[in-house]
Amino acid sequence: MIISVASGKGGVGKTSVAVNLAIAIGRARILDCDVEEPNVNIFFGMDLKKVKDANVLIPSIDKQKCTLCGECAKACRYNALAMLPNDVMLFPELCHGCGLCKMVCEFNAIEETPRKIGEIYYGSKDGIELYQGLLNIGEAMATPVIKEVKKFANGNAIIDAPPGNACPMIEAIDGSDFVILVTEPTPFGLHDLKIAVDIVRKFKIPFGVIINKDGIGDESVDEFCKKEGIKVLMRIPHDEEIARYYSKGIPFVTKMDEWKERFIKLYEEIKDEANSNSKR
Repeated sequence: MIISVASGKGGVGKTSVAVNLAIAIGRARILDCDVEEPNVNIFFGMDLKKVKDANVLIPSIDKQKCTLCGECAKACRYNALAMLPNDVMLFPELCHGCGLCKMVCEFNAIEETPRKIGEIYYGSKDGIELYQGLLNIGEAMATPVIKEVKKFANGNAIIDAPPGNACPMIEAIDGSDFVILVTEPTPFGLHDLKIAVDIVRKFKIPFGVIINKDGIGDESVDEFCKKEGIKVLMRIPHDEEIARYYSKGIPFVTKMDEWKERFIKLYEEIKDEANSNSKR
């Protein structure tokens, strides 16, 4: 089963939920898909080893075959190709590696070559496996790296999705059996939660909400969930002891047995919901 932990807003405790859930259920695989700033390993301190490069395929134009017809540049929706009087200019950072330019070239003048945009790392500790993607500094596209990380999703996989509601988050949750949306009871938390809910519903993935830092705001998140028929899976209070462990990079389920039991129960509820949904 693949569980994605996402949030419309950064800083609401998404990674903490993913890590504590993985530790509570025991043998699990975490995929850190927050490739612009992966931080799951802060809680584990694993010795990560590079597994592979993350590449996108970009066009390489054979000038002997190219007739400068311009069809490749016309076809590119990302403006990665531009026609010059005597050449075709490529902007590698804009290329999404879709391959359309090669498809439309009638003269077989285009081949595809890999361009490295990131790396994938692996580590393990105490029954937990971690696959982490890291996007190269200056690169604009996170989704190809996320796709590479997700290739390692099997067994009990927990995806730590990127924060926000843009393409990286969408790529991360696609194909999941269940999505946990982590939020906080604040106006900003509610605003971004609404967008995240719309996205998950479009994918028709079963989901629920965890309210972190419960008690710091108002009841607006609860009212929204009640109105929309969304199940609140768990409430994590704005608690000094939990915050202290978090600030030290210690998953609080390793120190607070009652919370370990709650996360185990949460996992069982999610498993039942995902299984029930798959039979519909």
